[in-house]
Amino acid sequence: MSELFDEEPERPGPESPGRRARALVITGVVLVVGFFLLTAFASIYTDRLWYKEVGYSQVFSTMLWTRIGLFLVFGTVMAATVAVNMHLAYRYRPLFRPVGGDGSVDRYRDAVTPIRGWLLGGVALVVGIFAGTSAVGQWRSYMLWRNGETFGERDAYFNRDLGFYIFELPWWHFVVDFVLAATIVALIATAVVHYLFGGIRLQATHDRLSGAAQVQLSVLLGVFVMAKAVDYFLDRFDLVTEDHRIFTGMNFTAENAVLAARNILVGVALICAVLFFLNVWRRTWQLPSVGLALLVLSAILLGMIWPAIVQNFQVKPSEADKENPYIQANIDATREAYGLSDIQSETAYQGIPSGSTSKAQGNTVLRQLTTTPVVDPLQVRETFQQRQRIRAYYSVPAVLDVDRYTIDGQEVPLVLGVRELDQSGIQASDQNWSNLHTEYTHGEGLIAAYANRIDIDDQANGRIVWAEGIRGEGTEGGTDLTDAEKFESRVYYGEQSPSYSIVGKASAGGRDLELGLPSTGEGTDDERVTTTYDGKGGVPVGSTFNQLMYAIKFGEPNFLLSGRVNGNSKVLYNRTPLERVERAAPWLTVDGDPYPAVVNGRIQWIIDGYTTTDRYPNSQRESFDAMIDDSLQQETGLQTIPTDEINYMRSAVKATVDAYDGTVTLYQWDEDDPILKTWMKVFPGAVKPKDDISDELMEHLRYPEDLFKVQRYQLARYHVADAGEFYSGNDRWEVPEDPNATREVFQPPYRLFSTGVEDTDDWSLTSVFKPRGAQNTLTSYLQVNSDAKSDSFGKLRLLEMADENTPGPGQVANEMQGNDAVAQKLQQYRVQGATPPRFGNLLTLPVEGGLIYIQPVYAARSATSAFPILQYVIVKYGDGVGIDRNLPRALADALDVDLDANGDSEEDPPAEEDPPVGEEPPAEEDPDLSIEERIAAALRDADAAFQAAEEAQTDGDTVEWARQLELAQAAVDRAVRLANQRASE
Repeated sequence: MSELFDEEPERPGPESPGRRARALVITGVVLVVGFFLLTAFASIYTDRLWYKEVGYSQVFSTMLWTRIGLFLVFGTVMAATVAVNMHLAYRYRPLFRPVGGDGSVDRYRDAVTPIRGWLLGGVALVVGIFAGTSAVGQWRSYMLWRNGETFGERDAYFNRDLGFYIFELPWWHFVVDFVLAATIVALIATAVVHYLFGGIRLQATHDRLSGAAQVQLSVLLGVFVMAKAVDYFLDRFDLVTEDHRIFTGMNFTAENAVLAARNILVGVALICAVLFFLNVWRRTWQLPSVGLALLVLSAILLGMIWPAIVQNFQVKPSEADKENPYIQANIDATREAYGLSDIQSETAYQGIPSGSTSKAQGNTVLRQLTTTPVVDPLQVRETFQQRQRIRAYYSVPAVLDVDRYTIDGQEVPLVLGVRELDQSGIQASDQNWSNLHTEYTHGEGLIAAYANRIDIDDQANGRIVWAEGIRGEGTEGGTDLTDAEKFESRVYYGEQSPSYSIVGKASAGGRDLELGLPSTGEGTDDERVTTTYDGKGGVPVGSTFNQLMYAIKFGEPNFLLSGRVNGNSKVLYNRTPLERVERAAPWLTVDGDPYPAVVNGRIQWIIDGYTTTDRYPNSQRESFDAMIDDSLQQETGLQTIPTDEINYMRSAVKATVDAYDGTVTLYQWDEDDPILKTWMKVFPGAVKPKDDISDELMEHLRYPEDLFKVQRYQLARYHVADAGEFYSGNDRWEVPEDPNATREVFQPPYRLFSTGVEDTDDWSLTSVFKPRGAQNTLTSYLQVNSDAKSDSFGKLRLLEMADENTPGPGQVANEMQGNDAVAQKLQQYRVQGATPPRFGNLLTLPVEGGLIYIQPVYAARSATSAFPILQYVIVKYGDGVGIDRNLPRALADALDVDLDANGDSEEDPPAEEDPPVGEEPPAEEDPDLSIEERIAAALRDADAAFQAAEEAQTDGDTVEWARQLELAQAAVDRAVRLANQRASE
């Protein structure tokens, strides 16, 4: 008995390792799922706050609920289809299984049976999530289908409104593809369940399928083939947008072979579907198998082999004749889709002035060139950067813009850029979170120079004349654009703005933290000018919850920990103009180059928005990126199509973004575009009517550059209106390569501002064409009116050259630079050790029946911090080439006539002699000196200049070296003239 009491009680065994592992796995899964859910919630919540801040809450809510609806509907349909079929397959499984089956199947069945409910739900959930996610990406197609407008035009082959192809057909394609996908997934899942539970017995010699399996699989196969019949029916309409070797659209083979084949395949597929449905009662696979084999055979014979036979044996022997009407349809549709149908063409333009030019004719030409820009935005960028950046943490864009302004009652062209914040210029030791996100928050002001003026005496500023800039060391700056009583110069929203900034101080009397810029720019880097943002833009982050959400969004705990995030703080993000417009109007394709304008005392970014599609019947489809590529292209705007290929484009919207508070405003521009009208129905109130555009803003609206590039790309082929000539391809053009580019790339279009014969200002966008291939001649000149206030705005004008040997840009550039006078002037920059000259934009303008070419020449010091200085302007008109310090004198040199300096902004030195910059009055003009004394003085001047040139060359200062050589040469010439004068006496 005592032994019983002395026995130790049994201790509980250790916890099973499997149980702990399962707990850890479950905990890990919960944490991971929770993290993703919290991140997704933070993203949606912060997006809602941002859209509310910019005033486009309806855009956000419409997109959100549409996406949720599509996800739920299509995800539920897919999940339900798979789950119901798997459940039916299990429910109607054979109750008794024959002995001697496959042992591996039995093992799988035994493993699956206890968890079959979880497994069914898991499979349905996964496929439902995938289906719902794919449907979310179709929200644009769905909204276009629901709200699509009509074009009022019908295609020539199916007699359907063009809106059917653009708004309805893409959505129906998605629905049919979804049905096909859902049927295939359900078919696979059903077959697996039947196989596991005995409904399908592959080892049996007969009755391999149970009755339930045969019924279920027959119905699913019938649905699949019926959906395929609908797919064949819809594919018929795709023939008008299919790409072929020569063109896009319906062709002879498509209409006479492929279309007939798809009509037949629709019938065969329907018959096959009926046979599968009948198999529910017949319980034999013989007829459905024959029908399915017939469908596959028909698809191969009719869909592939027969069109190939027609193409190779009927079309190719006489392709030009067979394809003629289809090519003509492609030409007409392409010109309409890209806005080329109303182009004004002028054939047999001479391009070369006839006869010699008189002084009166020369003055007429000069008057038309009064406002022509000779300052190259690309070359003067470094001048802007070094003379007007002021602080190392400011910068200007890589490519400056050209715009026009009315100054002192006269419209003038300006080269301009915004002085933006560049945080890469902040010292590395100062790059901490507080500085980057609460102190260095914004740019400051606009920088502008006159594009048509040269100050030949101001070498310190590259000989450009400032219209807007901060006064500092060596520059007077200017306030020609911002002399209003109140001008908001701070730039919180720009092309180079940081990802986010936190602004706002804790109280009205609190300390300003954000760094600003002194009004004169003459302060030292240590001088602190601070400010605080008080605009309406920005999302409040004063509450702890909002701080938590943005800490998750940006992955930055300082939103919660930093004392600089207070109750009045706002966070500014999505700050580039393109970002803001793309998010406010996600259905637009936006131009890649926003440009700034001063409107009512504020800097406004102006962005062109396009409606595009790749579904316009018979129009040529091309890559958007390829069409807009040139030597200045930096960024491509957002496109709202699956690929970057388009075959329709309209300038539909003008958008503005306020550089201070980020306000986004969309204005309707094309009032007839059906695609824009459709999106305005989807998002009512998001786009304001065209009449709301103010006069001040209208002055700065211009013809969209990317649209012009697309149009010139298409016009290179589609200037040909005759189908036979188009097929021959012997009159194809191309945009010339940029003669100044380091890579083979198109010459960019140029914005020109000139004065017409009747003193009317012409603000235009221009480009030229040359024959396709290596030939470097000029075939035509393309110009579009870019004045939004003009009745002729958007009118394309094409001048086709009468002479096939009219020189092209590359040939003209070679002729200009090879001219003896030009070569002599530029020789000083081409000696050993000198920095070669830089050639600016080669501008081409039609003037007085001919073409005039203008190209500025810049020279830079060899030092890396030096900026190029405008040294000369080269002009070619007819056979004459001239070079001088400014445009009027270069033109006079080219025409070999004396011209008045009408319209020239700078004081014009006497045309008889071109005194180099900085030359002192010649000594021979002093009447108190003898001729020998004047010769000696001239030689002393020459010697001093030569010594100064040597010092400049040693220092690597090419510009100063060239200037001193000019002074020395002028002094030597003066001594020679005086010596000749003495000899003649």
